[in-house]
Amino acid sequence: MTEAVDVVSRPLGAPRASGRPAPSAVVDPGRRGRRGGRRSGGRRSSRRGDWQLYTLVVVPVIWFIVFRYAPMVGNVIAFRRFVPGGSMYGEEWVGLKYVEMFIADPTFWRVFRNTVVIGFSTLLVSFPAPIILALLLNEVRRIWFKKIVQTVSYLPHFLSMVIIAGIIMEVVAVDGPINALITALGGQAVNFIQTASAFVPIYVISDVWQTVGWGTILYLAALTAIDQTLYEAAQIDGANRWQQTWHITLPGIRPTIVTLLILNVGSFLAVGFEKILLIYNPLTYETGDVISTYLYRVGLQSSNFSYAAAIGLFESLIGLIMVMAANLASRKFAKTSLW
Repeated sequence: MTEAVDVVSRPLGAPRASGRPAPSAVVDPGRRGRRGGRRSGGRRSSRRGDWQLYTLVVVPVIWFIVFRYAPMVGNVIAFRRFVPGGSMYGEEWVGLKYVEMFIADPTFWRVFRNTVVIGFSTLLVSFPAPIILALLLNEVRRIWFKKIVQTVSYLPHFLSMVIIAGIIMEVVAVDGPINALITALGGQAVNFIQTASAFVPIYVISDVWQTVGWGTILYLAALTAIDQTLYEAAQIDGANRWQQTWHITLPGIRPTIVTLLILNVGSFLAVGFEKILLIYNPLTYETGDVISTYLYRVGLQSSNFSYAAAIGLFESLIGLIMVMAANLASRKFAKTSLW
């Protein structure tokens, strides 16, 4: 009987077990239940032991509910007629009236085009700039020079937006340093701040100056996590610095790059509202007026809150679709994603 059980439980082609009989493949349900019960009981006791950590989570969760999720209820006025002095959720249902209004509004499509152009230009130039600076700083061997470059590049991040806008206005002014250089070379001074075609380059270049140093911090932190033995092995194999950067450094910080890229894509349409509001003027509306500034004029200056809510809802929906598409593309091609 024992020989028959051993033949049945032994896989086809497997050697015969000698000495102790092979364990049975059938598990006693009662035994499994007792083991599962001990495991679930262990998880419950672990949760009870970590109650201090769960308590710390309560305050952030309440903050998100009160200041992030509860205000979403106000989006209902995009489908209701809001009257100042009446209910904060509108007076009557109007369906998709305000959605149809912004679809038929030529000004909305102009600001939508400007938003896409500024957002794409910023993403194309500002996003790789911290990566390049971090790679260059990683190659610097003199610590004092590295610290000076980092300090100088961090400083603009700590300036208020009003000061940033003031510096931009002074630099591109008719009597500013750029026009002084142009006139010194024999050219004529240009009033950049009132030239529509100059608005996008001014915004993008100033954004790089403002954010490149702060964005470098994350990449420098990611570079420190790369195993140094990989560089030593590559040097033994004869790899030069460029080959080490391409095959070791960039793959090592790829998860950080992908994560920040997805987050940047999510804020693609939410370009710098404060800076644009401070440096644009009616002469540069053609290229500088974006959805955020249009919302400000429609919602706060004209008190058309329902129409502004419909435009803001449309902007948020586009941002959500772009984040999900970027996450899906990253998971498929780079094998890295946020969820």
